[in-house]
Amino acid sequence: MGKLRIAVLASGRGSNFQSLVDAIDSGWLQGEISMLITDNTEAFAIERAKKHGIAYRSMFPNDFASKDLYFSAIAEELKKIHVELVVLAGFMRIVRKPLIDAFPFKIMNIHPALLPSFPGLHGQKQALDYGVKISGCTVHFVDGGMDTGPIIIQAAVPVHDDDTEESLSERILKLEHKIYPQAVKLFAEGMIEVSGRKVMIRRDAFAEVDGMINPLPEN
Repeated sequence: MGKLRIAVLASGRGSNFQSLVDAIDSGWLQGEISMLITDNTEAFAIERAKKHGIAYRSMFPNDFASKDLYFSAIAEELKKIHVELVVLAGFMRIVRKPLIDAFPFKIMNIHPALLPSFPGLHGQKQALDYGVKISGCTVHFVDGGMDTGPIIIQAAVPVHDDDTEESLSERILKLEHKIYPQAVKLFAEGMIEVSGRKVMIRRDAFAEVDGMINPLPEN
């Protein structure tokens, strides 16, 4: 099996991008990041790409007549380099149909809440404001909605009475850096099957991750 060709879309610091780079560099994940695309020339993700010799390109919606044309152009760029999986790592835009259609069930996102609760921006703050006792993060495939695609993996953390948005975010982020590479590894090894809203994964596929929620149905 060859290495999975991955593209990363990021708008900011790219810490989840770095977690994928680290997993690949260690040999644990058999993949290669072929391209970073960013919509922000100040994104620290660019510095991470430079450090690791990863090609990067900045593409901006304002350079296109419509958002659909923007995402169509991204799709064309990724097809040129034979990308097999698109990973959103803090990409602060809702992906549109042209990119989704070009990569069906081949675009992943990670969200800092236990979906379907608290989609959209500031999931950690939403959870705190609601008063939940458990929060976490979710890796899911991207569809046309706001954090509505089929769920691949989730991991949970406790919410403490004295938590702030920052302290909860930090606790969740540590798990993001574990389960996002895990989800990509499952994809790379052909262990994921999507049936409607359900993502089915071979039961023996999981690495041990504290707080992981097993999404598999009982046999």
